[in-house]
Amino acid sequence: MAACPSSAAISVSLMVVPFRRSAVRTSTRHFTHPKHQSPFRATRGMSVLLLAALLGGCAVGPDYVRPAMDLPQAYKEEGPWKVATPRQVDDSQRWWEAYGDPILNDLIAQANNANQSIQQAAAQYRQAQATAQVARASLWPTVGLQAGPTRAQSNTNGVQRLADTYAVGLNASWEADIWGRIRRGAESGDATAQASAASLAAARLSIQATLAQDYLQLRVTDLQKDLYSRTVAAYTRSLQLTTHQYEAGTALRSDVAQAETQLRAAQAQLIDLDATRNQLEHAIAMLIGKAPAAFSLAPVLPAAASDSAMDTNAQRLQASLPQIPTGLPSELLERRPDIANAERLAAAANANIGVARAAYFPTLTVAASGGYSSLAFAQLFNTPSRVWSLGATLAETLFDGGARSARNDSALAAYDAAVAQYKQTVLGGLQEVEDNLSTLRVLDRESAVQAQAVQSAQLAERLALSQYQAGTTTYLSVVTAQATSLTNQRSAVTLLGRQLVASVALIKATGGGWQASQIDQTATAAAAPVAAR
Repeated sequence: MAACPSSAAISVSLMVVPFRRSAVRTSTRHFTHPKHQSPFRATRGMSVLLLAALLGGCAVGPDYVRPAMDLPQAYKEEGPWKVATPRQVDDSQRWWEAYGDPILNDLIAQANNANQSIQQAAAQYRQAQATAQVARASLWPTVGLQAGPTRAQSNTNGVQRLADTYAVGLNASWEADIWGRIRRGAESGDATAQASAASLAAARLSIQATLAQDYLQLRVTDLQKDLYSRTVAAYTRSLQLTTHQYEAGTALRSDVAQAETQLRAAQAQLIDLDATRNQLEHAIAMLIGKAPAAFSLAPVLPAAASDSAMDTNAQRLQASLPQIPTGLPSELLERRPDIANAERLAAAANANIGVARAAYFPTLTVAASGGYSSLAFAQLFNTPSRVWSLGATLAETLFDGGARSARNDSALAAYDAAVAQYKQTVLGGLQEVEDNLSTLRVLDRESAVQAQAVQSAQLAERLALSQYQAGTTTYLSVVTAQATSLTNQRSAVTLLGRQLVASVALIKATGGGWQASQIDQTATAAAAPVAAR
């Protein structure tokens, strides 16, 4: 939308002369029918309307250009990256299916339909759409109907008269958008609605990611509970062994006390995990729109799981860590909803500058009315009772104490703030991607080393127990080896949980999906199911 030169616009506006043509019945002789109008005056009226229509093609204020950023050509983490620029949002990707957990799939489906934060964001999006429609409606004429009787007293040459007047008619008015104020307002409304659509996508992605992280942490807690259950069983056997040896006179009472202390500590840790699991279960219930009392998740572990040390944590977990590609396409970052939201808000702020600057120029309003007016209701719809009017008004504010200048300065400052927010959002998105890529890379290496530590600790535990049974070492060595083995196994489970949480965070940081084939879908296609929910 090109901005028109203000000086030329002012010179043209001064040529527009307001006029008003009316015919009101006072008597049959004074009635003027439209077909008896002067051709010159009718042509003048059409010329004004045509001139207004021609001037409607320009708009004051700067045309929007997406704020430029000097982005790096590659991430700090290794990968085939390219420069990222924001795009329209497509939140239709079912990224959570990559974890291969049907329970997680079902929970997210419930959250999409019942989460109240998503419902609130959807309602706000519909509200923004309606507000944008209100702004666009100002481009069209306003037409109204009026009818009713009027009783009035008049005084003519000292003679008072009380009479009734009956009238019915249509009236219409239209503001010629010469300077683009209305169009800039509609532009701002559309951009704000698009920003709201991005906010809805961001809210949905945030809820989905939070739900996935809570669910995966709950499953990791189940792994920890299973670990402690197996540990309690092992410690119970150790206590029985030391008790039998003490009764046989081959072990000290302190050995029994150490074994019992170790068992009770493990039982206490197992009980403590219930609090963590319950809180995660309650959080999941809230995210899917249910009361905690109406929701529960049973522990799920493979039936093939055993006490064997060969069973890795990943094998015992129902969800699986998705394989992250060596290079993520930059379009995934381009589709971050918060970046799209910030960019659209900058576009809306830019349009508001045009709205503020249009206030410096005069407004042209065309009004017309037609109908019937009579002193007698029985003669209301007779031809002599017909009345009509047509006129144009050119209005300009001469002095406002600097209000227009202040509003213009405010619009400029709001735009600068929106641009800064947009750039900060982009930088924050880049940081989140870098953080989670780095975290996953480090955790992958750490997990490999921790797995070796677990194997060594389990071997040391078995050897210490065998030596104690053979009478070649004290029970303190067994307790130390068992505590070391438990600590390393729990660290391995915790690392798996951190990997799963970081993988969800990376998916969220890149916009909610891995499939590049869905990148070119438009925001309109993504918004259709949103409005239907």
